[in-house]
Amino acid sequence: MRTAIADLSDEDFARPSGCARWLVRDLVCHLIIDAQDVLITLVTPAETEPTWDAITYWDVSDTPPTGDDPLDSLIIRLAAAYEEPRLLKFHLDDVGSAVGRAAELADPAVPVTTQGKVLTVGDYLCAYVLEWTLHHLDLIAHLSDTAEPPAECLARSREILEKIAGAAFPASLPDKDALRVGTGRRAPTDAEQAELGELAAKLPFVLG
Repeated sequence: MRTAIADLSDEDFARPSGCARWLVRDLVCHLIIDAQDVLITLVTPAETEPTWDAITYWDVSDTPPTGDDPLDSLIIRLAAAYEEPRLLKFHLDDVGSAVGRAAELADPAVPVTTQGKVLTVGDYLCAYVLEWTLHHLDLIAHLSDTAEPPAECLARSREILEKIAGAAFPASLPDKDALRVGTGRRAPTDAEQAELGELAAKLPFVLG
């Protein structure tokens, strides 16, 4: 995803993203804050045993975000303060590459704490595979020439989402479509609705 963002043109940053009311620049700003949160969590060991995992970590609702949340508005103002896309690119690459190094060095069995939850480093990073794969799909929602998420990330994210849903999506539904439809990023087509069967009534699974 960092590579995909590094290859964006300045004009791309002013295009819409797949997140309600956010431009690409706003999404990239959010990713910078996400990366900072991951760094903080990786160096915040817990003194108790894990009580959450990569599945239960997520708060699930059926209401897609509208972009009206005060934190969403803060992201828009913060992104605008960068003024130049190259500054967003630099900050994301700087913090994002640090996250990659920290993740490789971290012991996956160590419990860490974030948002009042205790889970292992391995489960926490697994949850972020889903988080950042979904945001990679948000990034390319209106950018046809931008690289898609790696196939292994799409497959692993689908697996996590299916565990959250307690049901498998139809095998005929490609991973990226299962993720977009399953999380409310787009509505299913009539054909997809029929293939989803009873699962369609449970959609979307909005993760927070």
